[in-house]
Amino acid sequence: MRSLTFVFGTGRSGSTALSRILNSHPDVLSLNEFMASVGDASFPAGKVGGEEFWQALSDPAPHFERMIRSGLPLPEFLHTSRPGRYSGRTTAGIPALSLMVLPHLTDDPDALLDELGAEVVQWPQRAAAEHHRALYGLLCARFGRTAVVERSGYSTGWAPGLREAFPEARFVHMFRDGPDCALSMSRHPGYRAIALLREIKTRAGIDSFGELTPEHLRALPPDLAPLLDDRFDPALVRDRDIPLRTFGTLWSQLVNEGTEFLTGLPADRRTTLAYEDLLDRPAEELTRLAEFIGVDPVPSWLKAGSALLDHSRRGSALSLPAAELAELRESCAPGTRVLEGRVSPPA
Repeated sequence: MRSLTFVFGTGRSGSTALSRILNSHPDVLSLNEFMASVGDASFPAGKVGGEEFWQALSDPAPHFERMIRSGLPLPEFLHTSRPGRYSGRTTAGIPALSLMVLPHLTDDPDALLDELGAEVVQWPQRAAAEHHRALYGLLCARFGRTAVVERSGYSTGWAPGLREAFPEARFVHMFRDGPDCALSMSRHPGYRAIALLREIKTRAGIDSFGELTPEHLRALPPDLAPLLDDRFDPALVRDRDIPLRTFGTLWSQLVNEGTEFLTGLPADRRTTLAYEDLLDRPAEELTRLAEFIGVDPVPSWLKAGSALLDHSRRGSALSLPAAELAELRESCAPGTRVLEGRVSPPA
């Protein structure tokens, strides 16, 4: 493994397309939604052995399993659209790595899961970050890649911890026009669920769900409390009227978090990537990104990558009624101002 890069940001910003583009580069190991899949469970404190580390990678992600059981799978769930041996309807559920990470890399994610598991369980006790580096190296060797790029949506909250665990890593803050991104969030079941879960925490006056008490639950309205059950009516997420400004405010908060984190990094460890710039100048932006990651901007890759971009998504918020668009722009204004003074890419 020659380099490690994390692409982080709000999500709904063209970052899934970026993962597909990166996956087509002959030297890049594209870890699609890796942190979103394995989360904090893969970073236990102290030293752990290979079996414990593998369990963290192969146990189902509880929040995603709850959505699958409730009939509200996300479009990013690759395993549910091309099922292997696992199903969210079974007791065991879908292993965290199998949901979005491994199907992005291979047409046979079950075989790759078995192959990785047989190796990882034999690893010695060491810090979680060292296990992660070893796993990335194992996958690089398996696919003949040299540079690792992890990309998860809704990932600004991961960045500080990843910086601490991997001080050698580089970071790319990816973002999209605020109103367009917020409108996309408002139509996505995952972000609608995020908005409702944030509302639950606000109503309960808590910072994390670990603080939630039975008294908090009893005080919640009947259209919110069931979202914390193992199975819920998907209409509670799908059909609830959530103001667009909620997502504009969320976008602004995430952009502010991401920009603040980036400014604290050394100049050679940080860069930004605007979705609109990628649409306008794909070859130029992908060349810059490749050089930042530490791989060659192969001409055939630049051409293929440019073809994977969907220009129809640009300006989607302009279709809103004037009053709704004005309100959405107002809620996005704090984030827009932050981006106007954003960190410039390294020369």
